[in-house]
Amino acid sequence: MKVSDVLRHKGSEVITIKPDETVAGLLALLAEHRIGAVVVSADGTGVDGIVSERDVVVHLHGSGTAVLEGPVSAIMTSEVSTGTAADDVADLAATMTEQRVRHVPIVDAEGQLTAIVSIGDIVKHRLDELQSERDQLRDYISS
Repeated sequence: MKVSDVLRHKGSEVITIKPDETVAGLLALLAEHRIGAVVVSADGTGVDGIVSERDVVVHLHGSGTAVLEGPVSAIMTSEVSTGTAADDVADLAATMTEQRVRHVPIVDAEGQLTAIVSIGDIVKHRLDELQSERDQLRDYISS
């Protein structure tokens, strides 16, 4: 199973934020779209970083509420693991588990952002696949 299979059902919409936007603006974006992470991109197509709810919590705890008026670039993760649509889902899931990340931006051959996959997307896709296999086996046995 490839990442492209997951994206076929999930879609490829990606919410991005510019590095100079405030953390308060980030929180509004996360709440508006009901998501847990956003790709940081100066131009909307590259991957400059990623920032999640966890990053906000860690920096709020360490720096207090002043972090809310600071830029997203101050709290984002700059070293981002990315994947491609051709990657094997099991390999991507293993990478996410090893690196303890829940979101991976998907890029094309030129490194341009095309989608984002969460661990939830992978789990949902696998559960759907298992349900389909179960239904096929039940139909086979019933016929």
